[in-house]
Amino acid sequence: MKEGKRGVLLIIGGAEDKEDKMEILKKFVRLMEHDDSSLLVLTTATKEPDIVGDNYRRVFEKLGMTNIDILNIDSREDANDEDYVEKIRSSEGIFFTGGDQLRITSIIGGTKACEALFECYQNGGIIAGTSAGASAMSSVMIIEGDGNEPARKCTLKVAPGLNLLSNSIIDQHFAQRGRIGRLLCGVAENPDILGIGIDEDTSIIVYPDDTFEVYGTNAVTIVDGRSIEESNVSESKPDEILAITNIRLHVLPDGYSYDLKNREVFR
Repeated sequence: MKEGKRGVLLIIGGAEDKEDKMEILKKFVRLMEHDDSSLLVLTTATKEPDIVGDNYRRVFEKLGMTNIDILNIDSREDANDEDYVEKIRSSEGIFFTGGDQLRITSIIGGTKACEALFECYQNGGIIAGTSAGASAMSSVMIIEGDGNEPARKCTLKVAPGLNLLSNSIIDQHFAQRGRIGRLLCGVAENPDILGIGIDEDTSIIVYPDDTFEVYGTNAVTIVDGRSIEESNVSESKPDEILAITNIRLHVLPDGYSYDLKNREVFR
């Protein structure tokens, strides 16, 4: 790792290709630079850690990685275990699997493992997460909300995320599960938060200069609420459909990039 230089986030919308071209996972491997880089797969989110961990081990071995460790932190006691903490701190790449994002934050948040995760990232580590592992990276984390529904007041349940990507709310399986309404709801209720909806087999690669690149077969939807001129959030009743005017929205396929500081698209 490069001490003192912030690393890279690879945030995946779930259902990444693990059998055919595997472009996103290949990208993760390339970001780590060396086949013998230490890769840690964290299975905290899933209730089937052995099955999920073994599956990712096979995939990464197929992609040429030789130094792979699977770690299932299943309790806050585990998350403060010095051996586990050192594994996180010393890893060059960390991959959060899918499952339940609330397991990640409730088990790891505020522990020595969480401190080690940030230390790894701040010293050049490559941190990846898919599905639940993607949602947990944001500052505001979606834990429940209806898909294929319009934005309705107080229908979105959120919790604090790990805040690896600050000032953001991330949703995954985005277009495939019709989640635009719930992301609009999250942004309308605090327009300073940037909404990022990531489709399946699609990712954003967040670089140290606070820009990200879209990488994958589908698209990423950006919902920027700072431009909102009017909404009925403050006066509407719970479950009422929200009115939101002049919201800024981008749909970005592979190859497009976004400046998080200035909130601008570029190529």
